[in-house]
Amino acid sequence: MTAMFRSFALFLTLLLMPVSAGAQTLVFSTVERPPFSIGSTEHDGFSIALMRMIAERLGQDVEFETATSFGKMLERVRDGEVDGAIANISITAVREATMDFTLPIFESGVQIMVAGTAENSFWQQIFTLEVAAYVLLAFAVLFGGGMLMWVFERRAQPYFERPARESMFPNFWWALNLVVNGGFEERMPRSAFGRVLGVVMVVASLFGVSIFVARITAAMTVTALTSTIDSISDLDRRRVGSVEGSTAALFLEGREVRHSTYPGFAEMITAFEEGEVEALVFDGPLLKYYLLRSPHSDAYLLDRVFRSEDYGIALPTGSPLRESINQAILQLRESGEYGALVDAWFEDR
Repeated sequence: MTAMFRSFALFLTLLLMPVSAGAQTLVFSTVERPPFSIGSTEHDGFSIALMRMIAERLGQDVEFETATSFGKMLERVRDGEVDGAIANISITAVREATMDFTLPIFESGVQIMVAGTAENSFWQQIFTLEVAAYVLLAFAVLFGGGMLMWVFERRAQPYFERPARESMFPNFWWALNLVVNGGFEERMPRSAFGRVLGVVMVVASLFGVSIFVARITAAMTVTALTSTIDSISDLDRRRVGSVEGSTAALFLEGREVRHSTYPGFAEMITAFEEGEVEALVFDGPLLKYYLLRSPHSDAYLLDRVFRSEDYGIALPTGSPLRESINQAILQLRESGEYGALVDAWFEDR
């Protein structure tokens, strides 16, 4: 009887015993940031896969919940509502003051994505609306001058003795040669008005050609300058976008670069695709992943990294998970599993 009572007491003790910490399911907050975190229900991505590998090393299960914004995700970590957060979370001094971070899990940096091709060709620099307007104006002036000379000379100079319809091109050709070569001695105007017009056209051409060439050169120079971006200072001539509260936005603010901010990465990309902004300043890996999945886009990514950053796993201050997660990260690196995961998400795609 005593043995049965002891067995029953042991059964009740085991039944009512709290579940040990090792058997608990970890809850990590995340946010939609391809390719690091993809999907709001069926979670996938580099960071998600890495966290699952870490949890397996710890002998625990892990669940993910998608926050409505990047700031909300970090807020849940600071308030201790989740075990941690993982996505593309840059390790910064400001964030470290209110939460803990693990060892870096990915090297990143702020880069610039620009609409258009990296370099405009010679023909792209020539065929602009401004250059076309100057060329059309020059043709109009020459055509008008030739036709006016025909009015004055059609009864005095044999060259102009043609009906108006047949003389349009010869008149234009005469005016063009007058401006370029100074005219033809055998086709010298004979009427008083024709001679005055001829002298005015020759003298005006000395200034007109110089001004025309200068305008064309200036238009091509401006096109070449505004069509490429090589540094942060070049952004002053562009409409720039970034994500509100991101380290990239803070970087732009520190450089006093005017820019528009958007609540999330998806909203920023939409604004870029719709032409609302011409350049994006954000995390390079995300911009590169976007371009890889948008083969028809004419945008390009500058190779230069303007601010280097490391991504880490955010944990509540004093989290007991920090040391064990760090050990798991080191083990995954040493075993080659981490490298294989990087290749799977950033090299083979």
